Amino acid sequence: AQEKKVVKSKVGEKVGLPCCHEIPSSESLQNYRVYWQKNITEVVLAYAAGKRISQPNSVRYENRTEMDPRNLTLWISPMEILDNGPYRCVVQYLRLSQNPMVVCDEPVNLFVTADFSEPNLTAEVSADSCESTELVVMCSSYGGFPKPKLSGALNNMSVVWNASWVTESNLSPYNITGKLSLNVTQDVNITCSVEYNGFTKSTSLLLKKTNDCVLPTVAPSYSVITASSIIIVIFLLAISLAARYLLRHVCSHCHKRQDSVEQDVKEGTKPPVSCKLTSETSFV
Repeated sequence: AQEKKVVKSKVGEKVGLPCCHEIPSSESLQNYRVYWQKNITEVVLAYAAGKRISQPNSVRYENRTEMDPRNLTLWISPMEILDNGPYRCVVQYLRLSQNPMVVCDEPVNLFVTADFSEPNLTAEVSADSCESTELVVMCSSYGGFPKPKLSGALNNMSVVWNASWVTESNLSPYNITGKLSLNVTQDVNITCSVEYNGFTKSTSLLLKKTNDCVLPTVAPSYSVITASSIIIVIFLLAISLAARYLLRHVCSHCHKRQDSVEQDVKEGTKPPVSCKLTSETSFV
């Protein structure tokens, strides 16, 4: 009995709303008065003594409704978004010379669904560098009912969309758009899902990092160049001074040795010293 109080349907379909009473086979619809109402005040369809009663405020339902004469089910076709809402089946038993007796008065909730379009996913590069690619991702879907929820996943990790809805009224089709800013450092897969009245439509998109460049070599600053130049000049001067010192030292040593050799040569060319012996014999 609880299941009969909720009916779900889609736009364009034919749907039956069950009533809370069924006429026994031993009786006929002529013994009853049946009212199908929407929102209590709007009469969708009415029967009295087996005949359909015209209702001036039910023009929208003309040629779209009919009722089963036995189980009193209300059939509506084709289904429209405006049909969404609460209904009530009221059945009265007509007794001779007595007031009608209410035998049934129960509500039925009708939930109408209009399918959304397949989500459209697009991505636009807002900034690009060697390290990462900044993307603005847009997800949109239109023409559905009721108001949807937008969800998504980035490599199976949940993401939250900045979503906005557009509709003419609470019983009109919805258009939904979601926006998401991402900083992509590698190729990733993103999914956008539109959820409405127990239904889901999803679309996936592979986002690629677009710029895989080699980082440029950083040029040294002016101060670094100046300091390096000074160090190199000092180093070259030190080498030059050291070389001159070594050269002078070697040359000085060479001159001393040469002077010594020349002295030795001079001394070697002198005539030898001769000793003359004078013998004087003395006789005493």
